[in-house]
Amino acid sequence: MAAPFPTGRPALVHRLRTAGCVYAEDEADLLLAAADTPAALADLTERRVAGEPLEHLLGWAEFCGLRIAVAAGVFVPRGRTALLVEAAAAVTGPRPAVVDLCCGSGATTVALAHRLAPRWLAAADIDPAAVACARRNLAGLAAEVFEGDLFAPLPPHWRGRLDLVVANAPYVPTAAVALMPAEARLHEAPVALDGGPDGLAVLRRVAAGATRWLAPGGHLAVEVSAGQADALCAAFDALGLEPSVRHDEDLDATAVTARRPA
Repeated sequence: MAAPFPTGRPALVHRLRTAGCVYAEDEADLLLAAADTPAALADLTERRVAGEPLEHLLGWAEFCGLRIAVAAGVFVPRGRTALLVEAAAAVTGPRPAVVDLCCGSGATTVALAHRLAPRWLAAADIDPAAVACARRNLAGLAAEVFEGDLFAPLPPHWRGRLDLVVANAPYVPTAAVALMPAEARLHEAPVALDGGPDGLAVLRRVAAGATRWLAPGGHLAVEVSAGQADALCAAFDALGLEPSVRHDEDLDATAVTARRPA
């Protein structure tokens, strides 16, 4: 028999906490604000208890102080990716030409648009659902969103002229995807999670393309796990890129930037 639906905030908090929601109080407040009827609240609560990501239920996620629209199946922006935004902004100059690959919802692209005032700004993703979501988030920001694999859909005349390439590419090793929380592995697109046998397959392709698409002196910025940083830096070195690593223990985040020599 299904558990009775909670009739007040304390009961809702208890229901969420019992289901394993670490931030049950915050989640309860968000669900209460999102539901306009008791029936809607009951539906949202049951779906959350069943493991659906809170952000997919709300239709948005908070990222770098911004509200980013997210849709079912689309990768939910993580708080740790704020380090990638900081690292990317720190290495590029004024009014850069910027492309965000594996853009997902476009969260990183939106954050960079507010930080950098780029002269060119574009995002790309291979997943049609992510592309549709990114276009919603980037509407009105003078940014194009392309559908396709990494650099392939970009206008050819941008080759060799980009100042900054950013990529929050998948970096979870294939064997580890099954160990991820159910919220991710069951509700986000596998293409946004699976980074190949060692987790670096997509990032190596990003780096190889960056050597052709970056302008001399331009930078690549990517997110990776702390344990993968040395291997990724070695791959960047082999391509002639000059890498640097940034860690943030509070965010549990690692970003690697790499400069194409002038």
